Amino acid sequence: MRTELVVIGAGPAGLCASIEAARSDVDVVLLDENQKAGGQLIKQIHRFFGSEEHLSGVRGITIGSMLLEEAEREGVKTLFNTAAWGLFPDKTVGILRPDGVDTIRAERVVLATGALENSLAFPGWTLPNIMGAGAAQTMVNVHRVLPGRKVMIIGSGNVGLIVAYQLLQAGAEVVAIVEALPHVTGYQVHASKIVRMGVPILCSHTILRAVGTEYVEKAEIVRLDAGVKPVSGTERWLEVDLICIAVGLRPMAELAWMAGLRFGYIPELGGHVPLHDKNLQSTVPGIYIAGDAGGIEEASTAMEEGTLSGAAVASSLGRVNRKISVARIADIQRRLVMLRQGPFGNYRYEAKQHITEAYHRCEQVGNGDRYDR
Repeated sequence: MRTELVVIGAGPAGLCASIEAARSDVDVVLLDENQKAGGQLIKQIHRFFGSEEHLSGVRGITIGSMLLEEAEREGVKTLFNTAAWGLFPDKTVGILRPDGVDTIRAERVVLATGALENSLAFPGWTLPNIMGAGAAQTMVNVHRVLPGRKVMIIGSGNVGLIVAYQLLQAGAEVVAIVEALPHVTGYQVHASKIVRMGVPILCSHTILRAVGTEYVEKAEIVRLDAGVKPVSGTERWLEVDLICIAVGLRPMAELAWMAGLRFGYIPELGGHVPLHDKNLQSTVPGIYIAGDAGGIEEASTAMEEGTLSGAAVASSLGRVNRKISVARIADIQRRLVMLRQGPFGNYRYEAKQHITEAYHRCEQVGNGDRYDR
């Protein structure tokens, strides 16, 4: 199979990349290993907040459906139940479909593979009903299965706070949210909702161990001192039948490694991230990075990055008048800067600047496959 553009991942970034490129008459194939499009959006039942420009007040599941309908109207070819098992520097994509193995030869590729949940090891962590918060969110919001009745959540970032609220809505009791840092790390608007519903957020605490027979039954927690060391005598047990781990995300970048993209280590964006220029092109010409695959941010940012990568692809293929292309790309970059402003966004803006600086450093010196800030 041949096409002009393959987009790997049909989440918010991949859908927006496909739509933007297809609008400029680029032949687009959008593939995803799941049965339907949307990525994280299909389990986000909460309303987005922010500006009207970024769909404030619209639920994530609705946004996912809207984007898929738009992609289909623009003529994007979608391949679901299709896993990308390989990406090569010549932009050949290896795929696995229910009917067998195949390859797609593309002129351009957008990697929009999203993120993976970080894990946390502690005694008893392999017991049944100890899982990532995203897994619990999928079970509740997509499959309508409540995995536990008495829940403890580890981590007070946005994922932990939002999943806690949605578990409460589903009928579970959230016994506590445990956070190792001395402050909540997610948005205050989410934390306030949780506290108003009677859920304690225990900052400067961590889990020591979990015990149970067929599944987790109890968890021992402890308070931490200023040096993040357990304070003897503060141990206590919580009766729980579900522990959700929400200790951050990291880019799902295996295909980027395979294709030979150069990486930088940027802790604020989830660790090792592919280097790219301001138009999201990686160090391998013709391969672009969008969304959480290029650094952990928010769904709104992922959609803007997808749109930017699609516009950059169309421009690189000569499908758009140069003046129009420059203006369009500048407008998308303006919206990205706007999203990254303020107390919660500035550090991501600075981190993204480091990525582009590292990209140009690699481009100039041409050596090394990693940039450490």
